[in-house]
Amino acid sequence: MTMKGIYIYGVVPNFYGMTQFQSLENSGVYAITFNNISAIVSERDTAQLEHLDRESLGHLLVHHQKTIEELQAKGFTMIIPMRLGMIVNSKEEVIKILSSGYNLIIEILKKIEYLTEIDLVVTWANFTEVLKGIAELPDVKEVKHEIMSDNGIITTVDQVKMGLILKEKLDEKNKAAELNILDTLAPFGLDIKIHDVMDGAMITNSAFLINRNKLEKFEQAIGQLDEEYNGILNFRLVGPLPCYSYYTLEIKELDILKIEQAAAELDLKETTTENEIKKAFLKKAKLFHPDNGLDTHDPEKFNKVQNAYHLMLDYTAAVNQSTKEESIALAKENLAAHLILVKIKE
Repeated sequence: MTMKGIYIYGVVPNFYGMTQFQSLENSGVYAITFNNISAIVSERDTAQLEHLDRESLGHLLVHHQKTIEELQAKGFTMIIPMRLGMIVNSKEEVIKILSSGYNLIIEILKKIEYLTEIDLVVTWANFTEVLKGIAELPDVKEVKHEIMSDNGIITTVDQVKMGLILKEKLDEKNKAAELNILDTLAPFGLDIKIHDVMDGAMITNSAFLINRNKLEKFEQAIGQLDEEYNGILNFRLVGPLPCYSYYTLEIKELDILKIEQAAAELDLKETTTENEIKKAFLKKAKLFHPDNGLDTHDPEKFNKVQNAYHLMLDYTAAVNQSTKEESIALAKENLAAHLILVKIKE
């Protein structure tokens, strides 16, 4: 029997009013409310999210983003996206997420009130001509001439050498163009995030965090760049979008047994604080670090200590979200059960 779960797309404030929330009817999504915020959700088979292949994951991503952007088009301009694939078993679990992350969510909503994201992809209009131009550079031609002069035999090593030189020159050309583009656009954005490019033909794949009142000037600057490059580059803008690259939420469930093990790994007392956790980590890290020059160095032990440290920081943050207490109880009987951490996706 297939189990039904609740899939979370994102979180919105409730000030939009009843009429706007009623517009969700017959759209396949609905709202689950806690105080003055709501999670926008739909019912979904939990089995659909297990062991997805790459193609299925791609379809889910498209559906996820399309749903969020349709919500934005309906007027929910202040929406905090949830990380792809967040599904829980019940309405109560959704409310627990909203409750645990309430202060963080409110803080983010205040930040994004007037903000939006614009994604920019820039590619060479004629990539073949770009490669031909690089091949005609004097230093590239010189290397090619040296290879051809060696009895006219081009070995596999020679081919790899030429490929590396061409890539180096292409990377330099792409980086110079990217820096010029980003320098031109930087004054119109509050922040820029650079994502990975797909191939050598792509110069930049960037996300801009922009105040909505700067959108027109930003688009004008893109137009000026297009004129400056006179058809050599293709500029593709996507947006306005929710602030995916800056404020996507993710949920981390914390395992009590692993918390116990992490606390033991760092030799923490039954009651601790974030500052004491950091001190315990530094003490152990210095002891086991691979480069400490001491007989106690142990890379495997160092990794365990590092993982324990990050887990304890997550546990501290999760407890603080729930109780706001500076002191954290670590005695087995006092460990918080079923604790979750709501955080911004890194």
